[in-house]
Amino acid sequence: MAKPVLRIIIGSTRPGRVGPSVAAWITERAIDHGGFDVQVTDLAELNLPILDEPNHPRLRQYTRQHTKDWSAVVDAADAFLFVTPEYNYAFNSALKNAIDYLYHEWHNKAAGIVSYGGIAAGTRATQMLKQVLTALKIMPVPEAVNIPFVTQHLDEDRRFKATEMMDASATAMLDELLKWTESLAPLREK
Repeated sequence: MAKPVLRIIIGSTRPGRVGPSVAAWITERAIDHGGFDVQVTDLAELNLPILDEPNHPRLRQYTRQHTKDWSAVVDAADAFLFVTPEYNYAFNSALKNAIDYLYHEWHNKAAGIVSYGGIAAGTRATQMLKQVLTALKIMPVPEAVNIPFVTQHLDEDRRFKATEMMDASATAMLDELLKWTESLAPLREK
């Protein structure tokens, strides 16, 4: 039987960002976990413009090729893992824009969140993101990875170096994400 597809989405797009380093670590953890077919999308590479579709996403009447491509990527996923920074007590606008492009493609899928920032470790971004995800019928799992003082975990090559606690949090989140992904499978089949 095929493994469920876990789409890891790197939410940060700004130059000098830490997101790809954190995403490389969680991608490796997800692959090692073994429960998912792991795929990664970097929103900086996807380069979606500010929502430019004339019709509401719930209608799925997309006119732009970038929207059709993004729709296919999200539709093919069974679960998501959002890697997000915290900006001004929230997740960033590029991630919100990417989420807002679509509607039905998100439904009945589970999501994990890896957040990072300063002292708050991205926890406020996580809480805000959960509100948006539930509005789209995505089940955000309670387990998460929250990384405080993220730049202190980068080596001289800007590779992210997790602590033992972060690795344990990642395993707990991935275990729960797999349970919810499997549990929601009958709803995705309808």
